[in-house]
Amino acid sequence: MTIRIIPRLDIKGPNLVKGIHLEGLRVLGKPWNFAYRYYQEGADELIYMDVVASLYGRNNLTEIVKKTAENIFIPLTVGGGIRTVEDIKTLLRAGADKVAINTAAIHNPDLIKEGAEIFGSQCIVSAIEAKYMNGRYEAMTDNGREKTSKDVFKWVQEVVNLGAGEILLTSVDRDGTGFGYDLELVRKITESVSVPVIAHGGCGKPEHITNIIKKSNADAICASTIFHYNYLENYVNSEEFKEEGNIEFIKQKTNSIVFMDDRITKMGINDVKKIVTEAGAECRK
Repeated sequence: MTIRIIPRLDIKGPNLVKGIHLEGLRVLGKPWNFAYRYYQEGADELIYMDVVASLYGRNNLTEIVKKTAENIFIPLTVGGGIRTVEDIKTLLRAGADKVAINTAAIHNPDLIKEGAEIFGSQCIVSAIEAKYMNGRYEAMTDNGREKTSKDVFKWVQEVVNLGAGEILLTSVDRDGTGFGYDLELVRKITESVSVPVIAHGGCGKPEHITNIIKKSNADAICASTIFHYNYLENYVNSEEFKEEGNIEFIKQKTNSIVFMDDRITKMGINDVKKIVTEAGAECRK
């Protein structure tokens, strides 16, 4: 099996941000700069996620997607604030290859079915935010802020039956922590569905990549912190970042997980692909 390497870029307004447990967002820069860098390095796909779209009832990514798609020629998945078939159409026309749907699908599961029927299952990604509470995994919405009472394993079966062609599985508990993927969660989900599963949330060190390859059947590795901080270490003081907004926390190392934190090993795309290959899986060159 060929493992895809997919950087995820969380977006708030015009900026790339990163948080912990999907909260405490900090500005890192402009998303298209990071996206182009990852494309050049050999990322297999990219994911753009508007992390406040559902909260504010809007979709803010159309222009960012257009700008990104001008220079990047790998599959781009876009999510956040998608509520209707028309929203899906707008993003696909802007340059997205796939859309990731979470909150709207919880409230209206037929959106998955309608999207798959109109655009094809390959365009519809079910974004599932899983949080372990009271002895079970519960599906969350609004970027991990709201409970749904839905059991993750039952919900994933439902979205696949409705036509979702892929699962973007995020561990809310692990996101941004650098403590590693939730291997039990990923393994159980990959064993229960026939569609590809993207593992996301918690990657911080090489051994986390090795573990997800050897101890689950994930089809793709999605990460953000390791890639973003690798990029920032080299470019935060360059001309490119002089007008990128509030990045003082990075320069001053005041964030609770900064890019020099020993829980996070900064890695480029090729670094990760080498680890995957050494773990016995294949990567696209």
